[in-house]
Amino acid sequence: MSSVIEQQRFTCAIGAMQTVVAIPRAVPILHSGPGCGTMVAGFFERSTGYAGGSTAPCTNFSESEVVFGGEDRLRKIVANTYKVLDTDLQVVLTGCTSDIVGDDIANVTNDYAEQGKPIVHVETGGFKSSNYISHSNVIIAIIDQYTKRYGDLNKEKNPRLVNVFASIPYQDPFWKGNLFELKRILEGIGLEVNILFGPHSNGLTEWKAIPQAGFNILVSPWYGKAVVEHLKEEFDQPFYQFPYLPIGGNETNRFLEGVIQFAGEQGAELDLIKAKSFIKRENQAFYEEIDNLATFLLEFRYGLPNFVHVIHDAGYVLGINRFLLHEVGIVPKDQYIVDKVPEEYQDQIRRLLKATSDKKEISLTFSPDAGLAQNDIRTKHYKGRGLIIGSGWDKELAREKEYDFLPAAAPSPYRLVLTTGYAGYTGGLRLIEDIYDVVLASYA
Repeated sequence: MSSVIEQQRFTCAIGAMQTVVAIPRAVPILHSGPGCGTMVAGFFERSTGYAGGSTAPCTNFSESEVVFGGEDRLRKIVANTYKVLDTDLQVVLTGCTSDIVGDDIANVTNDYAEQGKPIVHVETGGFKSSNYISHSNVIIAIIDQYTKRYGDLNKEKNPRLVNVFASIPYQDPFWKGNLFELKRILEGIGLEVNILFGPHSNGLTEWKAIPQAGFNILVSPWYGKAVVEHLKEEFDQPFYQFPYLPIGGNETNRFLEGVIQFAGEQGAELDLIKAKSFIKRENQAFYEEIDNLATFLLEFRYGLPNFVHVIHDAGYVLGINRFLLHEVGIVPKDQYIVDKVPEEYQDQIRRLLKATSDKKEISLTFSPDAGLAQNDIRTKHYKGRGLIIGSGWDKELAREKEYDFLPAAAPSPYRLVLTTGYAGYTGGLRLIEDIYDVVLASYA
């Protein structure tokens, strides 16, 4: 049996440099070989940010550093980065070679930290984990080495302030739009939000304010769980977990109602009349568009996809299936989760998918090998018109099966995503638009 994984849809641990890139005015410094940043940039595309991707400062670890160590070279790169770039935070990330050699990067960064320089170090040797896991490791490192140093740890907590942990920047192509929508709807029910990443974050000001939050919100089945558990231990902050991306009216209502109840239990004292009024208005706007869709669906009812295969991470597979089945009428068939979910979370994810429908059994496969998922789909035959939602690699499979295809996972070279999101009320409508745009294009 081959140990080679085909079409891996995530990166090694150093891919979490994109977590740093997504923080306004933060810069990753790679203590690695010259190819690591290029590899990450190539996988995610359009991911440079302030100073990331192939433009990220790098020590270009070579044979000389393998023999003699690379700490001196790292010191020079850090010093020069401060001279050249106007930054609020530097985060040093290691590659495989520097981790194997055993360079003491903590010693290097601590010297700068003692000079008042905001700098953090994280071991992200590619062999240690995927970027799904190292994303949490980077966040925890920033909290421990930056927030604890520069934040006001003695300031009284604000019961209505929340820290939100959801889409992984760039690994989720829709992270900007998703975080914006989550921030919008949470503020709509009366909360104050540290969204932490992206253009709608206040940058490091929000990271300093992490300890003041009354509680944390995790929108994920497993990735990011280590972060909220760490914050609970460090700052005595409880967390509310919604285990998949809320898409459309039903699930966004469920998400917000759960948050409102949890916030009340934490003493947030939200104005429930205003919160419920906000949800009502959003529902009216959402379902007005669904009603407008009825004529289109009736006219094209024999030419629209009636079943779907999703090849994506766990949060998307669960969220998309619930939305498409209950609000669009597209039936989930075999589903494939490809983000290498740790075994301790798999049973819970299976139960969540099973709860999607009490009438239909939905087949689910966990495998980081998306090539195997494609081969499995080739053996499946269902009546009607099919739809595949996956990465750009699935385009040829859809053509082979004569299915409709929507690229919605990394890597996605066949579409341009800037601020589009699939979360919330607006995200549900956008997902409908994208699916049926693909369908209508086939009639051209």
